[in-house]
Amino acid sequence: MKHLSGLVLLFLTMATAALADDVPPPWAYGFKEPPPPGTAQVPPGRPGVLSTDPQKYGLPGTDLTFTRAEIAPVFGPADYFPGEHPVPPSIVAHGKEPVVWSCARCHYFNGKGRPENAGIAGLPVDYFVEQMLAFRRGDRASSDPRKPNTPMMVEFAQGMTDAEIRDAAEYYGAMKWTPWIRVVESDRAPKTTISSGMYLPIPEGGDDPLGNRIVEVPEDPALAEIQRSPHSGFVAYVPVGSVKRGEELVTTGGGKTVSCATCHGADLKGGTLANVGGVPGLAGRSPSYLMRQMLDLKNGKRHGARTEPMKPVVASLTTDDMLVIAAYLASRVP
Repeated sequence: MKHLSGLVLLFLTMATAALADDVPPPWAYGFKEPPPPGTAQVPPGRPGVLSTDPQKYGLPGTDLTFTRAEIAPVFGPADYFPGEHPVPPSIVAHGKEPVVWSCARCHYFNGKGRPENAGIAGLPVDYFVEQMLAFRRGDRASSDPRKPNTPMMVEFAQGMTDAEIRDAAEYYGAMKWTPWIRVVESDRAPKTTISSGMYLPIPEGGDDPLGNRIVEVPEDPALAEIQRSPHSGFVAYVPVGSVKRGEELVTTGGGKTVSCATCHGADLKGGTLANVGGVPGLAGRSPSYLMRQMLDLKNGKRHGARTEPMKPVVASLTTDDMLVIAAYLASRVP
C-alpha cells in the first residue's frame, strides 16, 4: 500500500509539473496571474490617450525638452539625443500612418527597448528581416494570448514594404548592444504594479518574496515610464543561485540541451552559421524577453527557417531551466 501511495504521489507530482510547464509563467509576459483556460488572443494594441500635462521634461546631457504628449506619440516620438545615433529612416522615426507605429516609439531610437517588448540593437540584418517576414506570414504568436505585442508586430509587418523592413533592420543592426540590464540575485523583489506590460515598483515601496520568478523593473521608474529615457536601464531580480545554475546549462547543456555557444558564439554575442546566416547575441539581453522566446519556441508559437534549429534545443527544458538560463544570459556583459 505504501508503495502504491508512493507511485500515486509521484504521478501527481509529475502531472503537476507538466501542467506548470504548459502554462506560461505570467511574469515573463507582464502579468501577475496566469491566463484563464480558453483565453482568446487579444487584438493588437491601440494608441492610448496622450497626456495633457503641459510640463516640459528634460534629461541630463541634453537641452531638449518635451511634454508628455510629445514624448509618447506613436507616430514621431521625442528623440532626446539625435546626435547619438545615425539619422533614422522614416519608418523608424515616424512610422507609417494609420497602422505602422514608429519603431522608436517602443524600441527607442537606440534600439534598447523595454522588458515588455524587445531590444533590437545589434541584431544581424538578415535575422531581423526574416523575423519581420515571419510576423508578416503569421508565423509568430505568443504563448500568453493576453499579450498584445505579437499581434501588433504582425499588423506592423503586414503594413510595411520590404524596403522599409530592410531600412529598419540596417539602422538597428548598425548599433552595438551595450549594457542595459543589471542582474541582482535576491530572495525578495520590490512590490510592483503593471503598466502596459512593464513592472513598476509601487510608490509606497516595500518588497515581496521573489519565489521562482524574475522581476524586471526600471532603475528609475519616472525616467522610464514618464520620460522614456534611452539612458535609464533596468534591474532584474532573479532567484538566488539561478545565475550559477544557468551557467551550467548555457555552457555545457547540462545533459538536457546543447551549449548556447554552439550557435550564438563563445562570448554569446552572436555568430554566423552556414545555411542560416546571422545568429543574434544573447549576452546582456532582457531576461523577460529571453524567457518569452524560449517558451514560445517550445510551445510551437514561432516558426521559420531561422527558428526551426532552436526547437530541439528547448524541447527538453523545463520552465525552471529556462528561468535560470535567462538569468545567466542577462547577467553576461554584452
